[in-house]
Amino acid sequence: MAQANHREQLLQGAIECLRTKGYARTTARDIATAADANLASIGYHFGSKQALLNEAITRTCEEWTSRLGQAAFAGRDASPLEQMAASWVAMLGSFEELRPVLVGFIEAVGESAWSDELREQMAAHYREVRGAVADMVSASLGKSAAVRGADPNVVASFLIAVCDGLVLQWLLDPDETPDGQQLVISLGAALSLALEEAPDLTGGARDPVPDSEQA
Repeated sequence: MAQANHREQLLQGAIECLRTKGYARTTARDIATAADANLASIGYHFGSKQALLNEAITRTCEEWTSRLGQAAFAGRDASPLEQMAASWVAMLGSFEELRPVLVGFIEAVGESAWSDELREQMAAHYREVRGAVADMVSASLGKSAAVRGADPNVVASFLIAVCDGLVLQWLLDPDETPDGQQLVISLGAALSLALEEAPDLTGGARDPVPDSEQA
């Protein structure tokens, strides 16, 4: 139990350093000081400073995903589109708070091109987040989603791509990146126009939805 607590202590110290110093400027000594821990304990518990920082980024992103999910489901009677809109408003509203962590995430993705270990760690992070978002999609759309051809994992991948793309745009040019309300209003209008003449993209092969699932 003591070792598990010490490991968590180091993780929290790394998260604090990400928020105050960023990824590239954080040293192992910074983390040890923030965690009130021995410098050698980083290697013992995580193998390297980089591995610890990457796990700290992963932890922060998981907590962020959870926060966005809570925002999406805050409205008890909200429709799926309203839930998605609420999560996007919360997402864009949190960028400034998370700036150092977002920068650290981008830095880690870039570094992963040169490290198989880091790339797998980042890929595992995406798999976990994709699964969490897919669970939210399933809860939002209900049981008929799969019957109608809406694969929650594919939808989750799309939503994550939107999030990552907006992060990049915001970090590069925040003044030109839409805020949450602008995004919701414009996308809502575009979806309404598109759905007026939406073709059957399944080629007519879509299975009928059972009466029990239409209710």
